Amino acid sequence: MGCGDIGLRLAKRLRTMGREVTGVVRSDQSASELKQAGIAALQMDIDAQAPPATAPLLFWFAPPANAGDSDQRLHRFLDANRTADLRIVYISTSGVYGDCGGRWIDEDAPLQPISPRAQRRLGAERALTAWGGDHVILRVPGIYGPGRLPVERLQRQLPVVRAEESPYTNRIHSDDLAAAALHAAAYGKRGAAYNISDGHPTTMCDYFTRCASLLELPAPPQVSMEEARQQFTPAMWSFMEESKRLQNRRMIGELGFAPRFPDLATGLPSCLPAEMLEKFTKPEP
Repeated sequence: MGCGDIGLRLAKRLRTMGREVTGVVRSDQSASELKQAGIAALQMDIDAQAPPATAPLLFWFAPPANAGDSDQRLHRFLDANRTADLRIVYISTSGVYGDCGGRWIDEDAPLQPISPRAQRRLGAERALTAWGGDHVILRVPGIYGPGRLPVERLQRQLPVVRAEESPYTNRIHSDDLAAAALHAAAYGKRGAAYNISDGHPTTMCDYFTRCASLLELPAPPQVSMEEARQQFTPAMWSFMEESKRLQNRRMIGELGFAPRFPDLATGLPSCLPAEMLEKFTKPEP
C-alpha cells in the first residue's frame, strides 16, 4: 500500500520469490513503473476510498496525509476490514519516541512524539492495536539510498548545525528497509514493534558532510544551534528538536535480519550513479 520507492524495491523482491504482488498507486507514472517491472498496479485515491483487502499479506507504506491528528487513510482501511483475515506490516517512524537527549533506546522507550507527522504515526500505531488483527510495526528513521541523497540541499549550501551541537540521528538504507520488511512479514511477532535501523547512528552534521565528500561537493557551512533556530525552516528545525540512538537488537534477534549496509561508510557508496561508482571503485594505477 503506497508503492513508492521502498514498495517497488519490496515488490521486486517478492516477484523474484515467485509471489503475486499488487501495488496500490495514485498516478499514471507510478502505475506505469510497476507494470514495467512486471507488477500488477491498482490505481486509486486512498484519500477517497479504502483499498480492498484481497491478499493475506499487506505492506502499508503510505504515509498519513499532511494534516489532521491521525492517519485517516489507515483508519478508513481498518474500518472497512474489521473482520479480514490478513497480516499488516506497517511502516511507522522512530519519531514516535520524540526527543531522548541522545540516549540509546529500545522499543520499550516511552512514546512521546513532538512533530505533528510523528503524532499521526503514533495514532496509526494505536489504531492498529485497537483493530486487534495481526500486524507488525516497523519504526523507521531516516531512509537513504540511490536517488535519496541530499544533492540539492548540498548544492544550495544550506547550513547544518555544527558537529559539537548536532543531534544524533539514525538511518537505514532503502534496500535494507525493503529486506527488513520481508523478514517482519515472516518472523515478526503479532502486535510487536521493531526499530529498523543500521545500529550505527551519527550526527546530522556527519551525514551531510559525508554526502558532500562522496558527491565531490563543498562541505555545508556549519552554524550554532541558536543560529539554526533563526535560519532553518520549521520543517528543518523539527529535526533539530530530537536526538536519539536506536537499538536494533530486537530486529536482529527476533526478525533474524542484519543490515547489508550497517553504517554510512558501507552504505553511501552504493547510492552513487553507476558512472560515479566506477570512478570511486576503480583501482589506482
